[in-house]
Amino acid sequence: MILFFLSFYFFSPVFQSISTNTEKDKIPVIIDADTANEVDDLFALARALYSQELDIIGITSAQFHISPLATDSTVKESQLINEQLIQLTERKGISLPIGSNFPLKSASEPQRSPASDFIIQEALKMRGKEKLNLVILGSCTNVASAIIQEPRIIPKIKVHYLGIWHDPTTNTFDKKEFNSGNDTIAVNVLFDTPNLDLTIMSATTSQHLVFEKTKVDQELKGKSELGDFLVNRWETYTRWWTKEDPEKARWIMWDVAIIEALIHPEWTKTEEFWTPKENTRRKVKIHTGIQNQEMENDFWEAISKSKSSN
Repeated sequence: MILFFLSFYFFSPVFQSISTNTEKDKIPVIIDADTANEVDDLFALARALYSQELDIIGITSAQFHISPLATDSTVKESQLINEQLIQLTERKGISLPIGSNFPLKSASEPQRSPASDFIIQEALKMRGKEKLNLVILGSCTNVASAIIQEPRIIPKIKVHYLGIWHDPTTNTFDKKEFNSGNDTIAVNVLFDTPNLDLTIMSATTSQHLVFEKTKVDQELKGKSELGDFLVNRWETYTRWWTKEDPEKARWIMWDVAIIEALIHPEWTKTEEFWTPKENTRRKVKIHTGIQNQEMENDFWEAISKSKSSN
């Protein structure tokens, strides 16, 4: 999830259980989420869990230690919500390994955890040209640790990272964005790893996907336990990074954008850019535009289909 870290970086249902049958044409994915940090992670995970396009192998929990609301165990908070979401969506067969509670100390020393071990285990199962998609919604600690622990996974993974402020016109990167700030060393590991397939959904781009509370209430409130769980999170979470919109009538759905981009790449404009000057010189892919209305419509359509799946 993305939050504004410092003030001067401001840009200013009745849910039903769904089939867990895995088809060969589904996209194999592990989602790494700092779920307890904000609101949009929960919506993104709900979208992914009700997707017919994704084969979700696991959801790993991530730390967010720089938040002013952070406790001494942010990863356990994320883990708890991940477990609650799995229960509420009645999904079976999805692993939930816990990640590291601490960021990297150096680019050569992993923060080993059940999450990083699981990522390695599943990546090494990929055969031929098949790759495991790793979607990072928060800090990069777990994925970077897996790469450091076992470099053999590099040709077997595609990393999709939600983070960084990026100006496409000047190709300048700002790593003081919230997700990146939670483990900048890990971000640099991703940039500095030759041949790593890396696609970034920047904060600059994902900020354009915004949900309205009136629509959320219409679609979710009083419709199911999960719907009320999502609405309650919206209503009770303290949005500490801005004093704008005190009624919380709108919310940026940063994380939903990257999930929708994975499912519907045709709704994004994706370009190649050189890495930041301080990193290994290579090219990475960055989403520079999204069709935000199509993404929102698709989100609600997926929720609607989940209501009538049974």
